[in-house]
Amino acid sequence: MNKAEAEFSNLVKAYRKRHMGKGPGRITTTFCKHWAICEMEGNLSPVEKFIATASDGKQMLREARTQWVKDIYRNHPPVEMEALLGARYLELYVDIDIDKDFGMSIFVFDQDIERKFGSSR
Repeated sequence: MNKAEAEFSNLVKAYRKRHMGKGPGRITTTFCKHWAICEMEGNLSPVEKFIATASDGKQMLREARTQWVKDIYRNHPPVEMEALLGARYLELYVDIDIDKDFGMSIFVFDQDIERKFGSSR
């Protein structure tokens, strides 16, 4: 990760902690064109891990988590991320593997942030 990608990771963690009560344990961000791709480990709370042990728990938890995250960003636009990147946030794609406690979020912006900030590759 370069410096801007690391700062973006910190903003995502703080945003999730503020709006969800818990942020991921570890985030790695990569800028690719108009996307900020965040790989996140350690997302689930102890209660969520318990829910995942129920027969329909994993699917229910995955659906609830992905929809909840999208709704939070829709209702509370990430202005700090926009300020860091100097780009407007457009959309968010989210998924999580409950068994691995590993999630991906792809933030879409209105500018090529990879070109703007360089790449860590």
